Amino acid sequence: MRTLRRGTMAAVLVAALLGTAACGGDGATTAATGDVASPTPAAATPAATGSPSAASASPRPATVPETLRFTAKTLDGAAFDAAALAGKPVVLWFWAPWCATCASQAWTVAEVAPRYRDTVPVVGVAGLGQQKAMKDFVTEFELAGVPQLDDRAGALWRRFEVAEQSTFVILDHTGRVIHQGFLDGEDLTRRLASLA
Repeated sequence: MRTLRRGTMAAVLVAALLGTAACGGDGATTAATGDVASPTPAAATPAATGSPSAASASPRPATVPETLRFTAKTLDGAAFDAAALAGKPVVLWFWAPWCATCASQAWTVAEVAPRYRDTVPVVGVAGLGQQKAMKDFVTEFELAGVPQLDDRAGALWRRFEVAEQSTFVILDHTGRVIHQGFLDGEDLTRRLASLA
């Protein structure tokens, strides 16, 4: 009976510690990206008391790099908070709906990006066009599985100093830009695999 109480007390302490860590404010951002929600509710359930995964879940980085301190709206109007990507390598793909080069790269992005969704997220940044044309581009090239940001105002293009489409900006897990420029399909696929 004492062993059971000690086990229950240990589980409650783990849940309390995880709950305190989750109060850092990233619970809201994880919901926006579809990542696993804050560990507090799962750790508090009786089924999780003996689960090693509840205690060994890796916490998100305490600091968000400057490159990921931005919010935006997706082409579908959903909120997007880049801070939720902190701690992972990230690929930002700046494209325009009328760009022939972007169209040729879109098939590769649609094919490979979903494979790396959890390890190296690829995020499209649509600009230099009308929203309807951007949405049509996403539909035509089957890019619905890749987050697509609506940057008609060019705020993110200016933030990352992107002067032409199609441009890939690759951030390492610390948020440092390690590539900015053109990538063909083979280069993109190879870089995603190496970053994963």
